Amino acid sequence: MALAAARVRVLRSLRRSVHVPVAPRRCCSGDSGGPGALPPGGYRVWQERAARDPAAFWAEVARDALRWDRPFHTARDAGPPAAVRWFLGGRLNVSVNCLDQHVEKSPNRVALIWERDEPGAAVHVTYRELLDLTCRLANTLKKYGIQKGDRVAIYMSMSPLAVAAMLACARIGAVHTVVFAGFSADSLAGRIVDSGCKAVITYNQGVRGGRIIELKMTVDEAVKNCPNIKHVFVAQRTDNKVQMGDHDIPLDEEMAKAASICAPESMDSEDMLFLLYTSGSTGKPKGIVHTQAGYLLYAALTHKYVFDYQQGDVFGCVADVGWITGHSYVVYGPLCNGATSVLFESTPVYPDPGRYWEMVERLKINQFYGAPTAIRLLLNYGEEWVKKYDRSSLKTLGSVGEPINNEAWHWFYHVVGEGRCTLVDTWWQTETGGICIAPRPSEEQAEIVPAMAMRPFFGIVPVLMDENGKVIEGNDVSGALCIAHPWPGMARTIYGDHQRFVDAYFSAYPGYYFTGDGAYRTEKGYYQITGRMDDVINISGHRLGTAEIEDAMADHPEVPETAVIGYPHKIKGEGAFAFIVLKEQTDNTDRIKEELKTIVASKIAKYAVPDHILVVKRLPKTRSGKIMRRLLRKVVTEQSSNIGDVTTLDDPSVIKEILDAYQKYKEKNSS
Repeated sequence: MALAAARVRVLRSLRRSVHVPVAPRRCCSGDSGGPGALPPGGYRVWQERAARDPAAFWAEVARDALRWDRPFHTARDAGPPAAVRWFLGGRLNVSVNCLDQHVEKSPNRVALIWERDEPGAAVHVTYRELLDLTCRLANTLKKYGIQKGDRVAIYMSMSPLAVAAMLACARIGAVHTVVFAGFSADSLAGRIVDSGCKAVITYNQGVRGGRIIELKMTVDEAVKNCPNIKHVFVAQRTDNKVQMGDHDIPLDEEMAKAASICAPESMDSEDMLFLLYTSGSTGKPKGIVHTQAGYLLYAALTHKYVFDYQQGDVFGCVADVGWITGHSYVVYGPLCNGATSVLFESTPVYPDPGRYWEMVERLKINQFYGAPTAIRLLLNYGEEWVKKYDRSSLKTLGSVGEPINNEAWHWFYHVVGEGRCTLVDTWWQTETGGICIAPRPSEEQAEIVPAMAMRPFFGIVPVLMDENGKVIEGNDVSGALCIAHPWPGMARTIYGDHQRFVDAYFSAYPGYYFTGDGAYRTEKGYYQITGRMDDVINISGHRLGTAEIEDAMADHPEVPETAVIGYPHKIKGEGAFAFIVLKEQTDNTDRIKEELKTIVASKIAKYAVPDHILVVKRLPKTRSGKIMRRLLRKVVTEQSSNIGDVTTLDDPSVIKEILDAYQKYKEKNSS
């Protein structure tokens, strides 16, 4: 009876959307904390073992870290990297590793803390409650014909039910593809069709930043063009009614009738766990495939050692489950480790710029993992919003998604972390499954260099390549970042198009995984990511990453945000065009522009100085905070009539603002 009451409490909390009034709130390099978690024998010993004999290393780790239904007989096959398979013969269930094993030991341990959009309205869900939700949802899916191998789209805002949906698919052997609940109907339909989904799980509506998001309405529009969809499971996030059609299933009602026990499907190590779509150079999103055992192992191990996670900590990754960061460091990594993981439904500035730090104080968060874009946004509001709240619980800070610039790093470290928290600038990708390069783990007392990913994780062997496809030896060198050996967490293919997978990641440098990023290896052998190779400008024969220019310009105290793109130049081939946001409106923009040019010239070279610097009120960003530079290229290259899909923008009206500013800039320059 107690468990049934708890399930009802959780399901009801998913539906309540009462606004809680909140009063307005006012609010150099160095040693960045302790050594991070160290495995037995220390970082160097494990790193050398993993590089020397990867199969033996990962076999030992996998036996200890995962619960197996049947042990694997071979750690890794001898095939090429693009066709690698791990833990052959092994069978397991991911949901058992994330739920059942912890319920057996500590059923009342908190698995999820749902930080709802309404401030101060957190919901705690124990491992036993999450298993109950998962099993009921899994049985509901089975009732409506979802079987092992079927694909299921999840289009939901951040909530325990979204996590349960992922784990329910894993429990019955279905393959989930989570689509960020901000994508347009066309984008959702494209992913559903490409993956061949049979069902969609969604909410009636979403809530974010005090606004209602019409999720069911978007799904209805999408499935008009998806003949394979048999059912749409609709849960209630708000009390508002939505139109229900013939193939719509009221999920809350069905789960209430479903059994609370669902036998887990025993899955082969290399069976597909999930599909996650990411953008590609062709413009068509790629369905990246991750499999069961290798992905789960790598997510769990990186979560434990990069962030120095200790049992009892509250782990706060503020990413959405619609992205790989949410998969690996909100759901699978933390739950496999028996952690307490925060689900953040809101935005960093709702109801005010102190939201993150008030949450840290209230939930006593120990590890905080977020995007540099959000950090740059918040530093623009000043220190008072941070210092208003007690952040003494914090031990580790992390940045993810893009290289973090020096100003944001120092603000994050000194202001948010009070100069006492380890700050890990992590580099990885959807395709890598988990963190590949980060300052931790490391040897004890090892230094952390600001704004640098630095050290490869166990089993990751980075190499730099020149334009002729040859390995660049030594230090103080730059090149294309590749990885020499396969690792368990790497993607296995692009769904339905393995040749595209080979072409994208293994053809440019045969025998190596090509990341698409450039990197610099310092004199001490550390790695600094210089940005996408396709975000490289060739100015008068000099190759330059746009991220490098942005990083230099961001050092200006009055410029919190920048975005640099390449544009055609009659003489130099390509030039740099910079968009900047100022902290305050000022009439003296010419002075700031000249100072920016001086900074770039002194920090990089004169050839790197942007030809144009345009002041805008804001940059075009997705709801996850990523700057959409392709839209800025369209503006500068006079392709505004072919701007493309802008529905993923947090506010599409920003494009008109930028177009107007650009036209005024052109008129002023021409006169």
